[in-house]
Amino acid sequence: MSLKQAVKSWVRSDTPANLSDANPERIDWLRILPFIGLHLACLGVFFVGVSWVAVVVCLASYLLRMFAITAFYHRYFSHRTFKTSRPLQFFFALIGASATQRGPLWWAAHHRHHHKVSDRPEDPHSPRHGFLWSHMGWFLSRKHFETDLKQIPDLAKYPELRWLDRHDLAVPVAYAAALFGLGALFEWLAPGLGTNAWQLLVWGYFISTVALIHATLTINSLSHVWGKRRYNTRDDSRNNWFLALITLGEGWHNNHHHYPGSARQGFYWWEVDVSYYVLRAMSLFGLVSDLKPVPDAIRRARRIEAS
Repeated sequence: MSLKQAVKSWVRSDTPANLSDANPERIDWLRILPFIGLHLACLGVFFVGVSWVAVVVCLASYLLRMFAITAFYHRYFSHRTFKTSRPLQFFFALIGASATQRGPLWWAAHHRHHHKVSDRPEDPHSPRHGFLWSHMGWFLSRKHFETDLKQIPDLAKYPELRWLDRHDLAVPVAYAAALFGLGALFEWLAPGLGTNAWQLLVWGYFISTVALIHATLTINSLSHVWGKRRYNTRDDSRNNWFLALITLGEGWHNNHHHYPGSARQGFYWWEVDVSYYVLRAMSLFGLVSDLKPVPDAIRRARRIEAS
């Protein structure tokens, strides 16, 4: 891909990838320059310093966007495990887009394909292809750049979701700018807080986003090699309590691959699933509905260990 094509792909993600290369799985270094820059920008912490405000904003930014990814990008858009209104659907798609993990259509399409072929040769991010490939190499390649609309006909009918998918850098840039503005406002109105525009940009966007991205990616990589298997699924998925904590419940991955149709991934009370708890709270206010449960027969089926 030429530099001109790479820049175009940053602005519009529906720019066709160049697959004429003999190896379409080769990493497209020009196209992923923003991803590399995102990581390098974290080094800005050595120049902006730290404050308690910056740390709180960083954590809040992480948790809010992780919930949007786990509850909506994953459990709602990918698996349709509950219902919500169209405005709320767009609102959380917007927050999810700010996580800088591409648009909701691209995310859901790849995830649905993953479940159909999990840990088989066609799986785009199986650790059987190599750990680093499963963690991030797959989405940095040319082959997996485009959105397969055939996987998501139910979502592709929404023009607002197609726009988010087509301009998947617009929301992250706007989000970063908002954090920069918030830091400038704090510095002006409450200088005693000890923060400023650049500090909140680095902590609230760059550090928070990099941590968020790699925590999410552990479910593709580590959750298929590290943990326990309760169910005899056709893949290598595993349950991992630590990954469940940092991803608000996604680490109960063997549970999820055993029965992906449930809104909860921690099947038992001791399996902490924060995203599900928040969805339950939202259902009390009518914001979401029809949270699909785990049937008892499903919970008992295909067990390979008493856990």
